Amino acid sequence: MNKYRREAGVLLHPTSLPSSWAVGDLGDSAFAFVDKLRDAKVHLWQILPLGPAGAGDSPYAARSTFAGNEILIDVVSLYRDGLLDLEDIAGKGAECERVDYVLARKLKFPLFEKAAARFLEKPSRGYSTFRRKNDWWVEDYALFQVLCSVHGDSRWFRKWPKALKFREEKALDEARKKYRREIELWIVYQYFFHTQWSKLKKYANENGIRIIGDIPIFVASDSVDAWVNTKLFKMDERCNQKVSSGVPPDAFSATGQLWGNPVYDWAEHERTGFSWWVSRLKETLKLVDIVRVDHFRGFSACWEVPARHRTAMRGRWVPGPGQKLIDAFRNELGKELPLIAEDLGVITPDVEMLRDSNDLPGMKILQFAFSAWGGTLDTSNYYLPHNIDENSVVYTGTHDNNTNRGWFDSLDDGTRDVVRRYLECDDSAVCYKMVRAALMCRSRWAICPMQDVLGLDGSARMNVPSTCGSSNWSWRMSREMLESRENMIGFTNNILLSGRA
Repeated sequence: MNKYRREAGVLLHPTSLPSSWAVGDLGDSAFAFVDKLRDAKVHLWQILPLGPAGAGDSPYAARSTFAGNEILIDVVSLYRDGLLDLEDIAGKGAECERVDYVLARKLKFPLFEKAAARFLEKPSRGYSTFRRKNDWWVEDYALFQVLCSVHGDSRWFRKWPKALKFREEKALDEARKKYRREIELWIVYQYFFHTQWSKLKKYANENGIRIIGDIPIFVASDSVDAWVNTKLFKMDERCNQKVSSGVPPDAFSATGQLWGNPVYDWAEHERTGFSWWVSRLKETLKLVDIVRVDHFRGFSACWEVPARHRTAMRGRWVPGPGQKLIDAFRNELGKELPLIAEDLGVITPDVEMLRDSNDLPGMKILQFAFSAWGGTLDTSNYYLPHNIDENSVVYTGTHDNNTNRGWFDSLDDGTRDVVRRYLECDDSAVCYKMVRAALMCRSRWAICPMQDVLGLDGSARMNVPSTCGSSNWSWRMSREMLESRENMIGFTNNILLSGRA
């Protein structure tokens, strides 16, 4: 008997919801989506990181690990709260098939500013409480956003005046005084985000749905986290990175992947009792119920590449904090850690030990199961449904994979035949059967991207790793997809049949 409660979930980031403001948000469509999940007997809603995205609008390159993405704020809710007038929003939006981040900012931020200014005329008691509880991060974040705008660049380490780059107290005080109003506006934006998100999460929880969030293991180099906490990273006295993160050469890349994120100085983190990381996890768990740790293997060892190298070939594995960090989490949060270990790629025994000894579920991707040689299936592949263990989370694919339909269409004839024979179906039923296989296996949780629930082709893909195209992070559900009852019937039937309801 499976010792874990088996549940089903859907992966959909809020930006992909329909709205009239060029990007999905925390408004009515988000609540309608929760209703759809509830009616479909879905108990898990997985999202991508909620931080304010920087260049390229990737959720995995946020300007802050503690702040929320302001672009998700619902302007209609601000009107209902009396902070905007009807003429401010009536006919002012834009219906876009895909997310248009530039247009969304152009439409929404002037309204945020007007709403925040009106709010500050008579701020609520809740705002005072928010500021008091979050002043340890929100003040620096607001100043950082203002300085990014003033200097036209978020690369504080390269483009800002030295006094601000090195956070000289006199320069910081002068900036705080000079830009006091702008700083206050950014803090109000964070209050708007956190208030709206809290209402949505409460509604989801009341309807039996837990939210799975996401923590990228690294922070962006052009983030407030790096600017404020230089001692926590391997930087020299001039705030230049000594090394950068990445992964070594493998079958997919002859030169490896050079990510460029600053690498943690784990000795300094340990000296502080891992307080920054503990705070990071605690704050994330205020926003979500379960946390997926992206690149979990970095807790065991990280591939470090010397500064100024253009590829990841000449890096080296450097040990991470391992169990010491997990113990710090447990000391603060309790024995049962609501974490998912993203353990994809080449995983070594030390990573498996860290995952398994802490009873953390790993990830299994069905698209990785069907490697074929001469049209023969490798039945030992541990991503195949019949090999998946209980303490895992199975996905048809993730935000970085093609959709099921796009993936199947891209396969060679021999591998397509292997897939058809394993799933016992023809081409038209592959997407349905992949979802069914995920739900039927033993894993404690089964998560399907909304695109796979809908059976969409590769044009609905969320992201293509190592690219910066405008199609990344821009897929959206249409209103018809959200409102249609038929779209979820087959998914619900499989949930009921698999015992995950």
